[in-house]
Amino acid sequence: MMPKKHTCALVCAIVILSACAKQQQPAEKRQFTDELRLGITPVKDQGKSSTCWIYAMLATIETNHIEMGDSVNLSAKYLQRRLLEETHDQIYMTQGQQKASTRGMASDCLDMMEQYGLTHFNAYSDNEKVQLNILYNKVKQLAERGGRSKAGLKRLHDNLKQLLDKALGPVPRHVFMLGAVYTPREFAHSVCTEGEYEAITSFTHHPFNEPFALEVPDNSRHHQFLNLPLDTMMARLDSALNRREAVCWEGDISEPLFSFANGTADMTTSSATQEERQRQFERFQTTDDHCMAIIGRAHDRKGRRYYIMKNSWGSNNPYGGLMYVSEQYVRMKTVALFLRKK
Repeated sequence: MMPKKHTCALVCAIVILSACAKQQQPAEKRQFTDELRLGITPVKDQGKSSTCWIYAMLATIETNHIEMGDSVNLSAKYLQRRLLEETHDQIYMTQGQQKASTRGMASDCLDMMEQYGLTHFNAYSDNEKVQLNILYNKVKQLAERGGRSKAGLKRLHDNLKQLLDKALGPVPRHVFMLGAVYTPREFAHSVCTEGEYEAITSFTHHPFNEPFALEVPDNSRHHQFLNLPLDTMMARLDSALNRREAVCWEGDISEPLFSFANGTADMTTSSATQEERQRQFERFQTTDDHCMAIIGRAHDRKGRRYYIMKNSWGSNNPYGGLMYVSEQYVRMKTVALFLRKK
């Protein structure tokens, strides 16, 4: 995902250059009746960063713990820092030849939690004054200069630590929670076990009921996604919500009727079929733009179904930062879902 993304054509160019950027449209509050709404932690703001995939996956885990009666509020900044460290070494060791960015998928967030651990929000909270995209450029320049001078990683890590400590604060070595002391990896395992979540999708260019490496630019780690028929994928989503489990959503937000300012996303087409979905994906009309956590269901005055999603662009919209996304939109524009295994 890219920084605060939002739109396509000129729109597509905007999504590529500043994805996740807030739309400046007049707010228009519509009436919805919530049928199911799970508990959430406060809505966060990813700022001008491309790390919606971290915020959305952590929001999904947070809601699932709230629903189990075990409230946790997790630090996206901790994983952002680990991502910057990882990116620095990648740029240096490949002498700048391998493309590196802060984009990713929710599956990358789960990988990083397993590798680096996690802290809670209060131990390493967001600093709204820090712009991650600017900090990323500083990290990139540090790695490139180090590569030209062949400085070696040890020396560069000292410089990198100073840079990140100054911008983000020192990383906590331990996590204190309810009288217990954890390492970051122990804490991560306490809130999410390895293999707890699985990734599903629905496209016809691969066989159904088999996993495949989803061909989207942000799947740089070649994660496997279980391929399901569209109706089965939607049934899995509804089944998870019925069990009061949140689901992490990845999808396209370049449609004209996706509006953060209005807090809604609708589709103009009436043919939300498997065939039309595939056609738009193959013609790059459906792209992997953004991540949010699905935390409920609702319907409007005409009885049309919507999914309630927790966004990470702050709370300045009619629904406090939440989005009401039509069922048709979800059918057509979902790239992948991450949900707890049964």
